[in-house]
Amino acid sequence: MIQQGTCYIVGAGTFYDRDFAPGAGDFVIAADGGYGTLTARGTDMDLVVGDFDSMGFRPDHPKVVDLPVEKDDTDTMAAIRLGWDRGYRTFRLYGGTGGRVDHTLANLQSLVWLSTRGGRGFLVGENWTAAAITDGSLAFSADHRGTISVFCQGDRAEGVTLEGLKYSLKDAVLTCDFPLGVSNSFTGVESRVTVRKGTLLILWYD
Repeated sequence: MIQQGTCYIVGAGTFYDRDFAPGAGDFVIAADGGYGTLTARGTDMDLVVGDFDSMGFRPDHPKVVDLPVEKDDTDTMAAIRLGWDRGYRTFRLYGGTGGRVDHTLANLQSLVWLSTRGGRGFLVGENWTAAAITDGSLAFSADHRGTISVFCQGDRAEGVTLEGLKYSLKDAVLTCDFPLGVSNSFTGVESRVTVRKGTLLILWYD
């Protein structure tokens, strides 16, 4: 059954609480060290997931999913799969940046994993947010300011159109080996990023 709410996942990285507001119908997962962050905040958790090697103890929570230390999925990716299996298709990832660069890249890849399966994920950094779209669009309100960048994920992305931004594109092709879409800007009007075929990673500063 597809859930209409949002799955909030909090990892062990630096926590930036922008738009962190779980409500009725949402689902909150602590991924490993994210348990400490949410406990300190007094936030209720629906599930705790991890191998807990970095914590040094197994959390005292009624719903814990234990993972082996040696595994293919990161703790965050395992949490995404569990949220997906429960019917959630919109995800907000916190505590997924600010630490090891390889884990940040892994979390960016997880946005692509969600996008190619028809979901939507948002990775929240210190003053930026990232999302991925596949054969679709992402719209922004006129309130957005600052920089936005668009990167091809995969060999090529076709039919890329940028509307309402400082530098526009129409039905363009982006490839993974040339950063044509880096460092664009919002202009104070509604804007939209669209790709007809392929996947784009979009990163904007809030």
